[in-house]
Amino acid sequence: MGNFHCLFLVLFPFCFGFFVNTLSQEDSGSDASTDIYIVTLKQAPAAHQFEEQLRRQARHPFHNGSSSGRLNSFQKPRNNSRSHSSYRSYISRVHDSLLRRALRGEKYLKLYSYHYLVNGFAVFINPEQAKKLSRRREVANVVMDFSVRTATTHTPQFLGLPKGAWSQGGGFETAGEGIVIGLIDTGIDPTHPSFADDVSEHSYPVPAHFSGICEVTREFPSGSCNRKLVGARHFAASAITRGIFNSSQDYASPFDGDGHGTHTASVAAGNHGIPVVVAGHHFGNASGMAPRSHIAVYKALYKSFGGFAADVVAGIDQAAQDGVDIISLSITPNRRPPGIATFFNPIDMALLSAVKTGVFVVQAAGNTGPSPKSMSSFSPWIFTVGAASHDRSYSNSIILGNNVTIPGAGLAPGTDTDRMYTLISAVHALCNESAVANDMYVSECQDSSYFNEKLIQGNLLICSYSIRFVLGLSTIKQALETSKNLSAAGVVFYMDPFVIGFQLNPTPLEMPGIIIPSPEDSKILLQYYNSSLERNGLTRKIVRFGAVATISGGLKANYSITAPKVMYYSARGPDPEDSSLDDADIMKPNLVAPGNMIWAAWSSLGTDSIEFQGESFAMMSGTSMAAPHIAGLAALIKQKFPHFSPAAIISALSTTASLHDKSGGPIMAQRVYADPDVNQSPATPFDMGSGFVDATSALDPGLILDSTYDDYMSFLCGINGSGPVVLNYTGQNCCGYNSTIGSADLNLPSITIARLNQSKTVERTVTNIAGNETYKIGWSAPYGVSMKVTPTRFFIGMGEKQVMTIIFNATMNQSVASFGKIGLFGDRGHKLGIPLSVIVKLSYNTTNS
Repeated sequence: MGNFHCLFLVLFPFCFGFFVNTLSQEDSGSDASTDIYIVTLKQAPAAHQFEEQLRRQARHPFHNGSSSGRLNSFQKPRNNSRSHSSYRSYISRVHDSLLRRALRGEKYLKLYSYHYLVNGFAVFINPEQAKKLSRRREVANVVMDFSVRTATTHTPQFLGLPKGAWSQGGGFETAGEGIVIGLIDTGIDPTHPSFADDVSEHSYPVPAHFSGICEVTREFPSGSCNRKLVGARHFAASAITRGIFNSSQDYASPFDGDGHGTHTASVAAGNHGIPVVVAGHHFGNASGMAPRSHIAVYKALYKSFGGFAADVVAGIDQAAQDGVDIISLSITPNRRPPGIATFFNPIDMALLSAVKTGVFVVQAAGNTGPSPKSMSSFSPWIFTVGAASHDRSYSNSIILGNNVTIPGAGLAPGTDTDRMYTLISAVHALCNESAVANDMYVSECQDSSYFNEKLIQGNLLICSYSIRFVLGLSTIKQALETSKNLSAAGVVFYMDPFVIGFQLNPTPLEMPGIIIPSPEDSKILLQYYNSSLERNGLTRKIVRFGAVATISGGLKANYSITAPKVMYYSARGPDPEDSSLDDADIMKPNLVAPGNMIWAAWSSLGTDSIEFQGESFAMMSGTSMAAPHIAGLAALIKQKFPHFSPAAIISALSTTASLHDKSGGPIMAQRVYADPDVNQSPATPFDMGSGFVDATSALDPGLILDSTYDDYMSFLCGINGSGPVVLNYTGQNCCGYNSTIGSADLNLPSITIARLNQSKTVERTVTNIAGNETYKIGWSAPYGVSMKVTPTRFFIGMGEKQVMTIIFNATMNQSVASFGKIGLFGDRGHKLGIPLSVIVKLSYNTTNS
C-alpha cells in the first residue's frame, strides 16, 4: 500500500447542516451583502521564500557560461522546498492575529489560510470589513470570490502511443512512472478498476517527492488510496459558507458524486487494458495517456453548484505543496476577470506560483466556442487546450419500408436484419384517450401504464425526444424501461421540432433503438409513418399500421480519415487581454487534443450525465476531456526529461504539433453550432493554436524555447499600470526588474502581434536538448505582412542556444487577422513549427485617436 498519511474527518452531513445554519443565525443582523473575499498579504509565500534559499545555494548554473547565479529553467526547485507543518501553523496564526486586530469584536469567518503559493486567506465578511482589511499595511490585495465551472478506449491508438511514445519508454507498463498528476475537479471514485494498484506485477512505489494525504470520511473510507491514487482531499468551505452545499449530492469528501472528475482522472492516467462495458455491451479496453503515473485528487467542484475560486485556489496551493508534477484543471471561470488584465486573477496568479516551483499547468480552453475571443484560459504560463475530434465515431440508422435510410445516434444493437418491424407511435398505442389528458407528455414514453401492450408487443415503438430530455425531466432510460415492459422489439426516438441545434452524443441503449437527432429527418420518419396509416372512413380510427422499418444498430465503431477537426464548442482566440476585449500578444489556445466522444471511467454514483447513471464508463465531450489528455502526455515528457521546466514542456508539445488530418489535408474547424460538419473551414491558430498534439514527436523536439518565472514577471510588470497589482499578488516589486518586456517578446513557441504599427522586431531563443545539428529556417508571412528571419541557417551544439531575430513589416492597412508560420528543419530529422498571427496591420503612422 505504500506510505500513506490519512486525515480523518468527522464531517457528516448533519454536521454541515448545523454549521451553515449557525452561520446564518450569527449573521442575521449583518450587512446583507456579506460575501467571501480572498485576501493576500505582502509577505512572500513559502514557495517564493524557499526558492530564494535555493538561489543563494546555487553554485553551478547551466553550461551556457552564464555567471548570473540564477537557477537555469531546466532545474526546477523540487519539493524539498515544501513548507513544514510548523511553518504552516505559524502562517495560520499570523492570519488569525491580523483578522482579530483589523476587525476587533466584529463577526467574521476565516475559511482557508493559504501559505505555500499564496500568502493569504479566504474570509467571510461584509464590504466595510473588506475595506478595513485593504487599509492594513500588511495587506496587499482584497478580491471578491467568484464562481467557476467544469468546462478513453481509442485515443491512445489515434495518438500513436503504443508504437510511439509508450514504446520509447518501455511500453505501457512504465509509461509515466514516477510522475504525480494533480487534478482539480469533482473528485474521484476510488473503487474504479482504472485506479487500482494491483494490475501489474512490476513494483509501483509512491514517488518520494510526494507528501500528500488521503482524507478518510464515510464516503471515502480508509483504504481508498493506494499506490496509484496517492492523495485525495476536498475543498468546499466557500460553498458551505454560502449555504449552498448539499451534502447528500455533493459529498463532503473526495468522493465523486458527479462523474466528471473520475472521467478526467482516467483519461490522464487510468490503468491500461480496463474493459469498457456499458449497457451490457463491450466497447473495447480503456487506458489513460500515462497509465503508470500516479493520481492526486483535489476536489473543488461539485454537481449542484460548480465551484468557487477560494476553494480552487486552496486546492492548487495544496497540490503544489504536496509535490505534484502536473496540475490539470478542466475548469474555467464563469466570467472574464475584471481589472487591467485578465492574467491578474487569484487562480492564474496561484498557478504562476505553481509554475515557479516547477509544476506544469494545463487548463481546458472552455466550451464557449465557436465565436472569436471566447477563450476562458488566458495566461502564458498556463497550457491551454482546445477540443478536437478523433477518428472513431459511432453511428446508427433506420431503414424504412420505402427504402429511405435515416441516420441517427444510439449505442444500441440492431433489430433482426432479415425482417421488417411494424412502427407504432406512442400516441396511437394508448389504452384509452384519457391518457393524453392526464399526461401531455405521453409521447415521451415515460409511463408504461398508459399503453396497450398487445398493440406494441413485437413492434417498434416511436417516442418523442423533447426539451424535457435535455433538461433531465424525461430520460432515455425510463423510455427504454417502458419499451421493455411493453415487450417492444425496439424503440425509435424522433426529435421534437422545438429542440433546435441540439448536438446529441451517442447514448447507451440496452435494446434495439435509435435516436434521430435531426428535426428534418424526424419529419421524414413521421411523414412516412402517417402516410402509411389506414383509417376507417367513418370513425377515422386506425385500422392498420402500414409503416415498417429495421434498425441497423450502433455498437460498431466507424473510422474516418477526416480527423482531427476542431469542435464547434471549443473556445477560440484571440486571447482577450482585458475585460474590454483588447487582444493580447499571446496565442490561445496552445493546441488542440482529443475531446469529443471520449470513453473514460465513470463514478458509480455519477449524475453529471443521467444516461450513464449506474455505469462504470461514460462517453463525454468537451475541452474538459482534452486537457487531461495533455496532462498525461506531459507526464511522459516529464518522465523522459525530469529537469524540464514547465515552459520547456509547453515548447515540446507546441513546436511538434501537427497541422494535418489523417488524409494529409489541413485540419478543419467547425464554425457553427447547428450542422457543424456542413459549416467548416481550415483551422487557424486562433482555432487550434500550434495544431493537433503529436505525442511521439513531443518526446524528441530537438530544440526548446524556454521561459522562466522572471520572464513572466517582466512581462506582467510591462503591462501599463500593473506595478501595484503585481506587488499585491506576488509580494514582489517591479522595481526589482531592471527591464520589462511586452507579451510578444516572451520566448513563447508562437508569435502573436495584436497591433502591428508599421514594423516590429521580436526575438526567439532556442536551446538544443539533442545532439549537434544544423538547422535551416523557412517561413510563410501572414497576409498583409512582409517578414525576415535571421539567421536562415545555423549549427547548434548540444546544450547551446541560438537567437532568431524576426522582423515584421505591415504592407497594408487591415484589421482582419492573418496567419503564417516559421519552420525549423534539422539535418538529423527534427522539425519545429512556430505559428504566427498578426491582427491589426498599419502600414503608415497613425495617432492614438
